Amino acid sequence: MTKWVYSFGAGVAEGNAGQKTLLGGKGANLAEMASIGLPVPPGLTITTEVCTYYYDHNESYPPELKAQVEEALAKIETAVGAKFGDRENPLLVSVRSGARVSMPGMMDTVLNLGLNDETVEGLARNSGNPRFAWDSYRRFVQMYSDVVLGLEHYLFEEQLEILKEEKGVSLDTDLDADDWKALVGTYKGLVEKQLGRPFPQDVGDQLWGAIGAVFGSWQAERAKVYRRLNDIPEDWGTAVNVQAMVFGNMGEDSATGVAFTRDPSTGENAYYGEYLINAQGEDVVAGIRTPQYLTKTARENAGATAPSMEESMPETYQQLANVFSILEKHYRDMQDIEFTVQRNKLWMLQTRSGKRTAKAALKIAVDMASEGLITQEEAILRVDPQALDQLLHPTLDPKAPRDVLTKGLPASPGAASGIVVFTADEAERLSNAGKDVILVRIETSPEDIHGMHAARGILTSRGGMTSHAAVVARGMGRPCVSGAGTLAIDMKAQVMRCNGREVKAGDVITIDGATGEVMIGAVPTIQPELAGDFAILMEWADADRRLKVRANAETPLDCRTARDFGAEGVGLCRTEHMFFDADRIVSVRQMILAEDEAGRRAALAKLLPVQREDFVQIFTIMAGLPVTIRLLDPPLHEFLPHKEEEFAEVAQQAGVSVDSLRRRANELHEFNPMLGHRGCRLGVTFPEIYEMQARAIFEAAVQVAKSSGETVVPEVMIPLVATPKELALMKKVVEDAAAAVFAETGTTLDYMVGTMIELPRAALRAGEIAEHAAFFSFGTNDLTQTALGISRDDAGRFLGAYVDKGIYAKDPFVSIDVEGVGELVQIAAERGRKTRSNIKLGICGEHGGDPASIRFCESVGLDYVSCSPYRVPIARLAAAQAALAKK
Repeated sequence: MTKWVYSFGAGVAEGNAGQKTLLGGKGANLAEMASIGLPVPPGLTITTEVCTYYYDHNESYPPELKAQVEEALAKIETAVGAKFGDRENPLLVSVRSGARVSMPGMMDTVLNLGLNDETVEGLARNSGNPRFAWDSYRRFVQMYSDVVLGLEHYLFEEQLEILKEEKGVSLDTDLDADDWKALVGTYKGLVEKQLGRPFPQDVGDQLWGAIGAVFGSWQAERAKVYRRLNDIPEDWGTAVNVQAMVFGNMGEDSATGVAFTRDPSTGENAYYGEYLINAQGEDVVAGIRTPQYLTKTARENAGATAPSMEESMPETYQQLANVFSILEKHYRDMQDIEFTVQRNKLWMLQTRSGKRTAKAALKIAVDMASEGLITQEEAILRVDPQALDQLLHPTLDPKAPRDVLTKGLPASPGAASGIVVFTADEAERLSNAGKDVILVRIETSPEDIHGMHAARGILTSRGGMTSHAAVVARGMGRPCVSGAGTLAIDMKAQVMRCNGREVKAGDVITIDGATGEVMIGAVPTIQPELAGDFAILMEWADADRRLKVRANAETPLDCRTARDFGAEGVGLCRTEHMFFDADRIVSVRQMILAEDEAGRRAALAKLLPVQREDFVQIFTIMAGLPVTIRLLDPPLHEFLPHKEEEFAEVAQQAGVSVDSLRRRANELHEFNPMLGHRGCRLGVTFPEIYEMQARAIFEAAVQVAKSSGETVVPEVMIPLVATPKELALMKKVVEDAAAAVFAETGTTLDYMVGTMIELPRAALRAGEIAEHAAFFSFGTNDLTQTALGISRDDAGRFLGAYVDKGIYAKDPFVSIDVEGVGELVQIAAERGRKTRSNIKLGICGEHGGDPASIRFCESVGLDYVSCSPYRVPIARLAAAQAALAKK
């Protein structure tokens, strides 16, 4: 018989930390903590396999499940000394999700389950604290109604606020037992009014309702969005954890909190966290109350007055610190911990590897390697290459003037400016329209996930450093300021007010997630410094990687940025980008409009010196490193006007009539220009274009070699080749130009001629093409288009649906289609090497900066990848991880 349920607690466990696939991260770690003797409330885990079964069988359960749950529940009853549903001594449980990877806030939780009109009285008698019992019951009714029964959370919050107004109090803790009892009656009446049936009193029905809600939340929209953003497969499913309740809301000797063994924002080796006295866990993470600091140092640094846990509960805090040490050494990673203190006794509710910023990930990895806790190779594998993107962009200029509106908590580092929006949907809409936005909320909820991803930064008036907004923002690399309590946010009017000032939707603000400052207007930025832990980890990564990393660059700024980020050459210099400059577009258009070769050559002669100067600057910056220059690729019509109002202006600049210009534009018009007269086809029909470009390359190379004494390594790349003959013809044009320049200057230098492999035919005939090519550079943008028959410019309309339906695991223009495009790359590499064993192989499409695609490039044995300058460090780290994975 299949085992669907695993028990843990009371010093024993049926599972362990290695069973995350089966038990989910939470269940596996609860079992592990129980087995190493930490104080874990007993419980049971329903496996992820039940989730798969549930969706495969029309949302029904395996027939053996109920009996297995009852058996495991009896073990909890024995361990706790209470009975589920008993009116005298009731056992209460929590029901929580637990996917194999952390999905903070994305799925559902129910606390205090097992309370009803009878068991609440037993809880009041046994605890000697009626206020606690009725507080727990009102929390349960509200949470169960929201999560399981589908009623809106705010309906209950409204009733609570009305009650506090009537009683003349501002804090929940000012309400007494009778107040909570009355509120429970109000809540139950609200449920019956909304649903036409009473709130469920049968504890068995409550339990299975909550289990079903957790499994159902796996397919909630917010969970789907989170999985898509984080590449989590849908078929993984979630486990369900049912655990005996321990109570942080039993009085002043009880508390609840969230903590990290190191600072998840900076990586500093200091305890980081928050707690609340007389509260339950949801109060901390949901931002309902702004919590207090864990340590005295953190409180003093923040200028807060409310006592830290270290000060108010010193003995329990010391127990917690000991647990931190045990867990970090056991898991060999920074841990994110949830705990409850019930009448001065510490209980551990969860541990998991904590989400962290890129800066923190770097510091923690380097520090732990230096401490001997992990190896250097493990440190390299611990840092997500994509997360480095957070470090590679500007931060606020400390010297720039700042109009500070208010200050909140520095919840996620980084800085961002953008227009204010108050809803997640509006954030997504405006972001899709190309706008930078700051999402402003009273508090975020899991339903806001799509807007948080779309926003440049997040600002909330409620919540602490471990609130939903803070945790999710850190995981996404978004700057976040939370708990800005002086902000009064009017969601209906779409305005926030502070200190007599108003900020409306559409106004621009800046937030600094490192300081918590909120500023009116945009604030200038400065470039990041990539030293310290970043430099150390990159040095370790470079020692382990085999793949070289180049950059796609065609401007001096791009080249300098690439070299600063550690690029080992230019893998793609797109010469057509240079042609669009205002000071040369006229000559380009004159060349296109020329009626014969003589006219084209006259126009090209004007372009030669400026094109040469482009290459002089690039060769100077990249001296000693290879530079791959792609000759003109796009169809000529791209350089001509497209709008009617532009024709007269361009005609005047070019010295031709509007009719002549329009006639030439019509002649060049193509129905499918990306498969038309472009790439080497231009060189075949107008060889003088490639001749001019080749001459500019070699004249520049000779000039820089002479003036600098450095080695200049030009690699001339012929685009869109489909046949060996095309390459042979274009190669001769390049070689003739080189010979002419060398003869004129009395200087020679080494160079290479190769081609882009971006057509399926070229990949299949790579053996013959390699007879003429010293290198292949796989242009996977166009190779993906031509192999899949999908236009990259139009694919956005439907590729999202293809990914959602599992037709493609990821957007094939973001991460290489290994089975299709990847096989073409592999075929071309094998056939090219068979003809020319020393042929150089690289990739220069957008995939060159994608870690998954880099793993593929390593597996095929390519020599280098080329990506945008800002992705060079990402590629360096991903290449090292790919090499280590092969060991």
